[in-house]
Amino acid sequence: MDIRTVAVHSDVDSSSVHVKMADEAVCVGPAPTSKSYLNMDAIMDAIRQTGAQAVHPGYGFLSENKEFARRLAAEGVTFIGPDTHAIQAMGDKIESKLIAKAARVNTIPGFDGVVKDAEEAVKIARELGYPVMIKASAGGGGKGMRIAWSDDETREGFRFSSQEAASSFGDDRLLIEKYIDNPRHIEIQVLADKHGNALWLNERECSIQRRNQKVVEEAPSTFLDPATRRAMGEQAVSLAKAVQYSSAGTVEFLVDSKKNFYFLEMNTRLQVEHPITECITGLDLVQQMIRIAKGYKLQHKQEDIPINGWAIESRVYAEDPYKSFGLPSIGRLSQYEEPVRLSGVRVDSGIQEGSDISIYYDPMISKLVAYGASRADALKKMEAALDNYVIRGVTHNIPLLREIIVHPRFVAGDISTNFLPEVYPDGFKGHPLSAGDRRELLAAAAALHIAAQLRSQRFLGEQRVSAAAQERRHWELCLELEKSVHMLAVSHSRGTYTVEVDGEKVEVSGEWNLASALLPLSINGSHKVLQCLTRSPAGDISLQYLGTTFKVRVLSVLAASLSKHMPEKLPEDTSSILRSPMPGTVVGVAVKPGDTVAVGQEICVIEAMKMQNSMTAAKTAKVKSVHCKTGETVGEGDLLVELE
Repeated sequence: MDIRTVAVHSDVDSSSVHVKMADEAVCVGPAPTSKSYLNMDAIMDAIRQTGAQAVHPGYGFLSENKEFARRLAAEGVTFIGPDTHAIQAMGDKIESKLIAKAARVNTIPGFDGVVKDAEEAVKIARELGYPVMIKASAGGGGKGMRIAWSDDETREGFRFSSQEAASSFGDDRLLIEKYIDNPRHIEIQVLADKHGNALWLNERECSIQRRNQKVVEEAPSTFLDPATRRAMGEQAVSLAKAVQYSSAGTVEFLVDSKKNFYFLEMNTRLQVEHPITECITGLDLVQQMIRIAKGYKLQHKQEDIPINGWAIESRVYAEDPYKSFGLPSIGRLSQYEEPVRLSGVRVDSGIQEGSDISIYYDPMISKLVAYGASRADALKKMEAALDNYVIRGVTHNIPLLREIIVHPRFVAGDISTNFLPEVYPDGFKGHPLSAGDRRELLAAAAALHIAAQLRSQRFLGEQRVSAAAQERRHWELCLELEKSVHMLAVSHSRGTYTVEVDGEKVEVSGEWNLASALLPLSINGSHKVLQCLTRSPAGDISLQYLGTTFKVRVLSVLAASLSKHMPEKLPEDTSSILRSPMPGTVVGVAVKPGDTVAVGQEICVIEAMKMQNSMTAAKTAKVKSVHCKTGETVGEGDLLVELE
């Protein structure tokens, strides 16, 4: 569009991708958001300093802040988004619900007012009937939201939701609604100009969530029929027109099993998942937002909006999916390669190799989008993209993402917001190896081990071992995987390794570029992409296979026979200690040395990426020592409390 850009950034983001891409950049403060990205004075100074004529607020921070939009208007600067009236009306969940009712939009039963305290919350919850949803009036992005199934959970939910809301939005007001159990979360993208024209750009299915935050989205939804899609779209447009909305916006609905739908909230900004709508409609939403802000009319009519193909987005996070489906991880990206060379794959990211993932901001690494002619095509491309995505230096959620998209329930479209807890009731454990998977993994590990040995016998293209060693083409190996031991026979001929595993022969071939992060292999004629994460001289190999990391130990027969004499390291007694499961800040400590605690009693609260997490006792015991204090920053694994 030939528009010069200015990036604002905090001091820790001075080398970030958006800063490098912009024509100019201005630092607006230190890392804490309240002193930088939420610091309106500093941002207004940057606007004056650079002479910026318009501001696109992005996804979060001030993107739905009516005061920021008002201050821009007072300075004669265009806010690329709706006006202050629409932001205020839709940004307040209580007011937006009343407006939705007046616009004849289906709404969820609930208390249409501000809940004063925890006891009033309990009273309202009893009147509505459990379960209920406690949510921040000014909230979004899953923050400040709790589901309560009892009086005690309502009191606890009120406390945490109000604290998160104050921390994230500067507004601790809460409301309570009836919780619709087992729904789908489906949202409608709308686009409206300043001349009274509005369109709905089809839907996005956003039901795969953890802690009320989206993980995988797709467009369109497998669930909606044309009539329901149109009804939802028309109600979304009706709501947008009721508040004289102009710009891109999203109206979110909960949809039950009978296709009854209820208004949830309206996001008066660009959504993180907007690329999948762009894929199926061919519209550039950011370009449309800029055109609308300039005062142009919409270029399209409702009948011009297509559904071409299928698009799926995976939110790639720096987090550990084995801990509550994803607790934040921090660190530096020591190696990073996006799968952008694959056909039909788009990656929207703000990081690069060497970037730091800090505790200050959302741990999202990228939005990984796969687009195909059909849903099956899009899923196949997403599977390849996840296998070819190289991320080193932080723990990431690719194992979970890959398991979701290949799970039979997801493939069949049988999903709801309860998908993750229903499919993984005991938490995510990684890919469960079938007998065939296990043979493939063992064969690949054995072939990799032998390929590395053969390479080590060459130096500057010349052999440096005896002729007998050069001619060796058969090996006997012992491999340990997940506490099981397997004896393997390996033979090598013309670049192909034939590995006998548990009485079955597996043929493995590939280019064997051991310096590459990716290991594309042909296993029994099927193309697979593995990643070798670590490989030690002792024979320990970490392989990423089908998205999950597996540790394999490769030993010679002699070494295996001697390994039984090695002492085993005893696991730590975790019932007597409490360690931080994530990096974050201690926002409260509820015990002191000498106190007696019961099983499940709260000991302290850790805040990470604006989400508060209660740390509880694993047993009834006396507190021996406390190693943390309020306001202190802790790392993953840091000792918090010891029990006697």
